[in-house]
Amino acid sequence: MREALLYERLEDKKVKCNLCNHHCVIYPNHTGICGVRKNEEGVLFSLVYGKIIAEHLDPIEKKPLYHFLPGSWSYSIATVGCNFRCSFCQNFEISQYPHIYGGIPGKLTSPKDIVKIAKAQRAKSISYTYTEPTIFFEFAYDCAKLAENEGLKNVFVSNGYMTKEAIDYIKPYLHGINVDLKAFREEFYKKFCKAKLQPVLDNLKYLKSQGIWVEITTLIIPEENDDPAELRELANFIKTELGPDVPWHISRFFPHYQLLDKPYTPEETLLKAYYIGKEVGLYYIYIGNVPGNQYENTYCPKCNHLIIERYGFRVLKIDLKPDLTCPNCGFFINGVWS
Repeated sequence: MREALLYERLEDKKVKCNLCNHHCVIYPNHTGICGVRKNEEGVLFSLVYGKIIAEHLDPIEKKPLYHFLPGSWSYSIATVGCNFRCSFCQNFEISQYPHIYGGIPGKLTSPKDIVKIAKAQRAKSISYTYTEPTIFFEFAYDCAKLAENEGLKNVFVSNGYMTKEAIDYIKPYLHGINVDLKAFREEFYKKFCKAKLQPVLDNLKYLKSQGIWVEITTLIIPEENDDPAELRELANFIKTELGPDVPWHISRFFPHYQLLDKPYTPEETLLKAYYIGKEVGLYYIYIGNVPGNQYENTYCPKCNHLIIERYGFRVLKIDLKPDLTCPNCGFFINGVWS
């Protein structure tokens, strides 16, 4: 175990965790909502420090990040645990492990080992992913700091529920983030995630203001968050509060975990969301979980020139001038390209 960061001690050996927006008040010998931060006699500990449950060399496009070192590899790691309880979680065996099975499994690994493996596999970045990286924050921070010193980028794939204090702590070493903006209704977050929407919106604005590259993913679930009015509000939020050049990934839902009574997202629904985003004025909208579609590609927002051609998670072609502008019309294509 490792003593946790970002908590305060209260009376009667209680502690208040300030890592995420649940702000759990944890009694002695209990854990927070995430199941992996435990109060031991008035001291909060991370139970997952260095306990890697999943690791893989992934294309950065799998995160998904389409404007962040496209075509590169990212060494991806996770521990068990999550501060959300999404009933449609695609990785529930990892995220909900402490609640379903009990215990904290994982292969003990040091930050130095993580960076060494990433470099040996010629990764350009380390992604903290598969579950919510905030819950293994101490380990992610130590890895990220060392990785940055070794010339690697660091990426979070997150639900966006961390506190501002957590963002401030890691921002010197965090270069990119994909945030799941799961819906644009508080009722959805309460019902399906056991969380709140507003902290996610606040964090998206703060992350962007701090110069961290931001991309957004929304999993479209039939009859739950696919209302055109809601999608338009979500797209408007991205444009007005974050900027039209923030990529929006619209992802197809497949029945999973506890949400098995919903059908696959119809492709027509995904296309409807795509055109809503375009009508609002977003520059870059991508449709995911439908391999081989033209909406995986990056086009110039001004002249529609094909900038990046993709198939699934593979980059087939990049046509970008050295000054990061469209070779056809000179429009600047925002992103982290090198």
